[in-house]
Amino acid sequence: MNSSKHLILPIDRLWDGSIADADEQAKVVFALTPSGMNVEVTARFHGDPAPNQPVGQTDGLWNYEVVELFVANEKDEYLELEIGPHGHYLALLFSGKRLLTRQDIVVFCQTTIDGALWRATAHVPQSCLPHNLSRANAYAIHGREGARRFLAAFPLSGTQPDFHQLNFFKPLTDIVRV
Repeated sequence: MNSSKHLILPIDRLWDGSIADADEQAKVVFALTPSGMNVEVTARFHGDPAPNQPVGQTDGLWNYEVVELFVANEKDEYLELEIGPHGHYLALLFSGKRLLTRQDIVVFCQTTIDGALWRATAHVPQSCLPHNLSRANAYAIHGREGARRFLAAFPLSGTQPDFHQLNFFKPLTDIVRV
């Protein structure tokens, strides 16, 4: 990444706040730059099957092994970026909780699987980001039906994971920078 303001989101807890196993934790590093947002993902590869679609933008990616980054502003405009280990991604723009406003976002995304780990780099153009981003959360999902695991950088509330709980996003100023 080109910016000196990298923000690190370790995804080391289950969605409800309990500690995740060390072998399933993931990490998202991102930086806001004049051209957009650069994102790096490092995660354990769990071997879940790839979507039966060509590599690239993939609707319903949350049903597969995936790492997700949500970034929002104070007006509850937010970007949901999902990246899977096999080269699939999904980028959605919302204006209010679950109020989808744009789904045609093209993201430069590259992934590699190297043994037990997978890595990804992605770039979201500035024109596809909400203005004045101020908070974020990140998640990881893996496992097959009946054994799905949902992890979060910042835990959520409720009886089921709902990643669109914007009140659980943390201010960018509180996220570790390197």
